[in-house]
Amino acid sequence: MQFEDFSFGSIRIDGITHEHDVVIDAGQIRKRKKKPSRKFRDDFGHTPLSIEEDIPWKCRPLVIGSGAYGRLPVMREVKREAERRRVELLIVPTTEAIEVLQQDTEDSNAILHVTCRLRRGSPLVISMKI
Repeated sequence: MQFEDFSFGSIRIDGITHEHDVVIDAGQIRKRKKKPSRKFRDDFGHTPLSIEEDIPWKCRPLVIGSGAYGRLPVMREVKREAERRRVELLIVPTTEAIEVLQQDTEDSNAILHVTCRLRRGSPLVISMKI
């Protein structure tokens, strides 16, 4: 899997630009379906990663890229489920998650947060050429 570019709001993997959060499950890339987690948005000020989502647990480790600014909340229940399943959970900003995945993607699955609504005063672009 080739990570070619990451900037606020998009990620380019294997020549395809994704302008949404992505899930990497056994080498397959799909859009993160966060609708089940939206009911928790008011509690966090942001749609968190919740146990209600289709999380790719069959791995070691599960890498969660928490966005350009590291702001994706990961609910406590997700952390507990990872522990119960004995899955190493690595939660880092998306740039660091990409670096981890470049070193070892064979047994790793990932959820990469790439988009957020901009708030006033937020920088417009964070970019990482890979």
